Amino acid sequence: MARSAPSRFSRLLAMVPYFAARRGISIVEAARDLGVTPKQLTKDLELLFLCGLPGYFPNDLIDLQFEHGYVEVGFTAGMDRPLQLTTTEASTMLVALRALADMPGVMETSAVLRAIAKIEQAVGSSAEEGGGASSDGDEPDVFTTIREAVRTGRALAIRYYSATRDNVGERVVDPIRVQVVDNNSYLEAWCRSSEGVRLFRFDRIDTATILDEPSAPPEEAALTPQSAILSDNPDLPAVDIEIDPSELWILDYYTIEPAEALENRPDPDAPLRARLIYGSPEWLTRFLLGFGGRVRVVSSPAIADTVVTTARAARARYA
Repeated sequence: MARSAPSRFSRLLAMVPYFAARRGISIVEAARDLGVTPKQLTKDLELLFLCGLPGYFPNDLIDLQFEHGYVEVGFTAGMDRPLQLTTTEASTMLVALRALADMPGVMETSAVLRAIAKIEQAVGSSAEEGGGASSDGDEPDVFTTIREAVRTGRALAIRYYSATRDNVGERVVDPIRVQVVDNNSYLEAWCRSSEGVRLFRFDRIDTATILDEPSAPPEEAALTPQSAILSDNPDLPAVDIEIDPSELWILDYYTIEPAEALENRPDPDAPLRARLIYGSPEWLTRFLLGFGGRVRVVSSPAIADTVVTTARAARARYA
């Protein structure tokens, strides 16, 4: 089987140590060794001549002489020896990789563990000394399927457990991206049944099947990552509300994000706009009814109508 030719970047990285070990070699012979034409090799040398160390002054650039058909290397800019990580650099990379290995679904665990092993071997340490990742490299097939759908831009059919509603439902979603929040991995996707962007925790997705259709979320849905910091259950919907000043105490007890900082409000006596995360329309209706109109929904006419209808029905019972 014929070997694939190395990329130009890989070839450029190898050229300086190659020529440093073969001083005075002809361009024709070097081109034959490197698997390129003399014309392409000359172009590579012209590019390499402009590379070097930060600062990029003449004394920082790689010094090559090749005008007369033979190559001589004067200054290698350190590229004549393999790159070596310092202890601090290696430790930082190992800590980051071990954190990735402990986050299910973010990356292929076996690939992360292989990278950890290579770095440990390069710096002469062991997994036991550095608290190596304990995972055996296996991960649930559903995690692999989710990442594959995000990578290839395909729609997904999932069975998802909602902790707040305590039920399992089937949904078709259009994947947007994968997010990591508080050591949990989430699939951010457009939920076709909810008609909105939702975050689905990886470990609550029972099954995932890639569909034979592209992921097609609305363009505006993919522009801004969905916030997963507002709630312990960030797959829940949200609604915009107005809060009268007398009821601002609810900010300390419910998952509500004010539209503006309280101390910066131009009129402290005006209602405060905010965003409320809720579990179900039924819960939200009961919540709003309890405030007698002092907390109002402003972004969902359907829920507002439900609140009015329910309040009238309750009042009629006293007639």
